[in-house]
Amino acid sequence: MADQEKETMNMAEEAEKTADAEKKTGEAAADAAETNDSGEEEKLSHGDKKKVKKLEARVAELEKKLAAAEAQKKADDDKYLRMLAEYDNFRRRAAKEKDGVYADAYSDAIGALLPVLDNLDRAVGCKDPEALAGGLALTLKSFNEALGKLGVEEIKADGETFDPNLHNAVMHVDDESAGDGQVVEVFQKGYKKGDKVIRHAVVKVAN
Repeated sequence: MADQEKETMNMAEEAEKTADAEKKTGEAAADAAETNDSGEEEKLSHGDKKKVKKLEARVAELEKKLAAAEAQKKADDDKYLRMLAEYDNFRRRAAKEKDGVYADAYSDAIGALLPVLDNLDRAVGCKDPEALAGGLALTLKSFNEALGKLGVEEIKADGETFDPNLHNAVMHVDDESAGDGQVVEVFQKGYKKGDKVIRHAVVKVAN
């Protein structure tokens, strides 16, 4: 019986020793694996350290350029919007000024012709032929004065050399007393304002 208990104790001690040995072996293996991983990690960081730094610097540079580009784009957009608004305001002002110029021109023309209208009103109410003739002469004079105020002048034609830019020849005649191409008769007066012809003079021209 004592031998059996002794044998059992010996077996328990051996099992305990075996368990301890296996535990130590496992711990050693784990330490070796950890040491190997740490070495690989240390080896990788050393090998790629410069590359990583370059990549990080490149990323930072690109981010800086991107931020600058976005800021420039915003500034350009703001500038474009301001220019668009200024152009729209200019267009509105120009249209308003143009309308004002036309309105002033119409007012000046009407104002210059009103005295003529007054004289015509007086002539209509006149029953004396001589007074009527005098009134018509006065009306014609006031009308020419009104044209002068508007910068309109009669085109010289009678006795002038025919000028297709100013005259419209509707008849030609052989006239030895007149020079070749000379205007010998005016059927309808012409008018111009500066260099712009309002109406050509209708004339007869000698051959």
